[in-house]
Amino acid sequence: MEGLRTLPQALELCISGDFWTWEERYSSPRRRPRRGPSAWLVTHADRLPRGRALDVAMGEGRNALFLARRGFEVTGVDRSPTALATARARAREEGLELELLRADLEACELPAGPFQVVLVMRYLQRSLFEPLARVLAPGGILVYESFTRDYLKYGPRNPEHLLEPGELRQAFRDLEILSYREIEDPEHGEARASLLARRP
Repeated sequence: MEGLRTLPQALELCISGDFWTWEERYSSPRRRPRRGPSAWLVTHADRLPRGRALDVAMGEGRNALFLARRGFEVTGVDRSPTALATARARAREEGLELELLRADLEACELPAGPFQVVLVMRYLQRSLFEPLARVLAPGGILVYESFTRDYLKYGPRNPEHLLEPGELRQAFRDLEILSYREIEDPEHGEARASLLARRP
């Protein structure tokens, strides 16, 4: 499917109050967008089963495009139409297809699975932990990376949006953990937990 496909009206309407915060972030002329895919995703790309992939809170599509180049049928979800429009334009430039859905995942359900790959990068919504595992196909792989509380060392952040030590591993303990790490990255002023897990 080419371009941007909106969700059915019942889901299209569930956009939260902080919608404009994200719009301002993506449309700011001073913003320096990330273009390349996540290093964690690239490192484990050859372990991913081919098929459908879901990119949750996809932003401008850097990871979704990486998967599409590798032959995945990618569905990306984000609340920001500006971010989705950027992802759509980049896909067109490369002759790639993405299914792009606009939704606030704090009010909407995830797209129907099963997906062979589910990807979450730099986004934490604890209420999604169980649904993320549910939409994985048997043998499907979850690729997840987000910030930990050690991120507070590098500047003020909302602690509610930061993972506790070991939390990500514990949240997906019913999956087969293939790889896990918690690291600090002083060069970029970040601290992250990274998970690769398979649904039995």
